[in-house]
Amino acid sequence: MNRYRDYNSYLRELFGQRVQKLPIDAGLGCPNRNGTISTGGCVYCDSRGSGTGAFVERKVPIDAQIRSGIEAAQRRYKAKKYIAYFQSFTNTYAPVEKLKALYDKALCDPDIVGLSVGTRPDCISPEVLQLLKSYASRYLVWVEYGLQSAHDSTLKLINRGHDVACFVDAVTMTARYGINICVHVILGLPGESREMMMETAKFLSSLPVHGVKIHLLYVVKGTKMEEMLKKGRYRCLDRDEYIELVVDFLELLPPHVVIQRLTGDPPRRSELVAPQWALEKGRLLGSIKKRLEERGTWQGRHFKDSMFSG
Repeated sequence: MNRYRDYNSYLRELFGQRVQKLPIDAGLGCPNRNGTISTGGCVYCDSRGSGTGAFVERKVPIDAQIRSGIEAAQRRYKAKKYIAYFQSFTNTYAPVEKLKALYDKALCDPDIVGLSVGTRPDCISPEVLQLLKSYASRYLVWVEYGLQSAHDSTLKLINRGHDVACFVDAVTMTARYGINICVHVILGLPGESREMMMETAKFLSSLPVHGVKIHLLYVVKGTKMEEMLKKGRYRCLDRDEYIELVVDFLELLPPHVVIQRLTGDPPRRSELVAPQWALEKGRLLGSIKKRLEERGTWQGRHFKDSMFSG
């Protein structure tokens, strides 16, 4: 029994083979860092915008990022089909003409079958959504929205720069264009109880969402989170806590939602402050699957009871 709808299986259902995402850094920046909203960014975000840093740090053009990504995916996963994933920073934060040029460049290889665009809910518009929809007849298209929490108090604390209502508006508008929607959430955010995290799961279950990425909050050097940790204003989740939270979260999500992640990918060991167990991704994923089996549970088990109440 497959106890959650994992992303790799979903892609195999569509394409009949392994399909691998290729992370892209287009150097588009973020309004929460350049002064439009804030200069600090989210408290957990590093200088690479939670991406590879390929363009921001090394000025690697998109076509070269695609080529090197394909070579790496072929070696590691034996993949033959790929999804161009605009990951770093805010990838709808530019005029539509520029976005089209960037997306077109990323889709230049004939083995690319999909386009996934990571962005903020306050950086979307009908014009951008129409552009993304124009690719949908030829490619699998996803928009990935960072929400992190369904609680405005948390979003303010982490300096997210938008509220929950903004996210709901973005999801509602995106759904009208028939584009697949993936939502990023973080477990272990400062000030959040288990009940608050489960409220986020219930909230997502009430929306037209097709995929979810669950992230662990880990602390990276040079971020506001590092300051909070050192001053004793934050405590990282321990490994067993996180495993139980993920299982509880999955139980509340609709069974059709594709789980694109069960944890994040921390940066290099030298940049990770805490928790160090976050580097043991393979072991963590295995433990989550084992815990699902031990509890005799699965994604969507309590979905009918997960009506959002506020």
